[in-house]
Amino acid sequence: MGEIQEVQLQIRCQESAGVQGKVASDEAFPTKLRSSNRIRQYNWWFRVILYAFFLLSGQAVATLLGRLYYDKGGSSKWMATLVQSSGFPVLFAPLFIFKVYSPESSSTVITSKASPSVFALTLVYLSLGLMFAGDNMMYSNGLLYLPVSTYSLLCATQLAFNAIFSYFLNSQKLTPFIFNSLVLLTISASLLAAEPNSADTTKVSKGKYVIGFLCTLGASAGYSLLLSLTQLAFQKVIKKETITAVLEMQIFPSLVATCVCVVGIFASGDWKHLKKEMNEYAEGKVSYVMTLVWTAITWQISSVGTVGLILEATSLFTNVISTLGLPIIPIFAVIFFHDKLSGIKVVAMFLSLWGFVSYIYQHYIDNGKTKETTTDVDLKEEKL
Repeated sequence: MGEIQEVQLQIRCQESAGVQGKVASDEAFPTKLRSSNRIRQYNWWFRVILYAFFLLSGQAVATLLGRLYYDKGGSSKWMATLVQSSGFPVLFAPLFIFKVYSPESSSTVITSKASPSVFALTLVYLSLGLMFAGDNMMYSNGLLYLPVSTYSLLCATQLAFNAIFSYFLNSQKLTPFIFNSLVLLTISASLLAAEPNSADTTKVSKGKYVIGFLCTLGASAGYSLLLSLTQLAFQKVIKKETITAVLEMQIFPSLVATCVCVVGIFASGDWKHLKKEMNEYAEGKVSYVMTLVWTAITWQISSVGTVGLILEATSLFTNVISTLGLPIIPIFAVIFFHDKLSGIKVVAMFLSLWGFVSYIYQHYIDNGKTKETTTDVDLKEEKL
């Protein structure tokens, strides 16, 4: 009898130890889950910061090189449009590397694991590429016929257009913090445009002025629509959150836009004057070629940052980052072109940073709510 009681006691002890172990495991699970979510958040912020750096640095350098092209004797609007898309071949090397060493099986799928059809992808790339080429040409015509101050002021309206398109196409909520960000960034860009020293004294006819005004306004709306449609394409067609998807979304529309620009150069007869333009370039032929080459490369860097931010966040967030870069360009202009850093530019930079922080704070609030919801759902699924 004593032996039987001893065996029963040992069984109870083992069962008790098992229950306690399970309780300890259950208590440790939420901590592990929170740690995993925190790591995912850090990785997300790293990617956002990296893409934002690509966008801001590429945009600033490309704009300065574009200004250098015109200052030293360049005059072809088709060439200025072409270099905004023709640098896409430099992206084939990283695309190949990521395809080989980062298989699609490890990617995160947004809504479905089914790959999009070739027809759907072709339609997306062709449509976005045609819009890209047309939008760049409208910007070129606007800058050709408008004073710089008017042109910059109209370009700042792209934030308002993007807010509207994001609301209808991407279900973007316009919270008070986001609205505050849009207002501050628009005012910042407007201050830069209204600065007396930025006025362009070029005189054009009333008809050309109206054409430039409509082209710039249409280009601002077109660029905002392009960002929203790119986000929609990722959600509905691409359905993959991978670096290869980002690169492909930049390469193939750029290929279409480049083909359109090449046709435009030959159809307009601009190609006949390019040799003369290169020979008369103030810094020499080598400098002419290098200016165009590096302008093309830096625009691609900026575009990769743009597409990456659309994938990681939203098209509106991407536009906010892009507008944040407007006051950055005058700083580099002071360094390289000896422009004056006036009080208006300082105020504009302050307002843009304020608007940026306002938007980031709203995103921080949204992330906190999403993280709590995700943690609760994951806990229920794991326990089931």
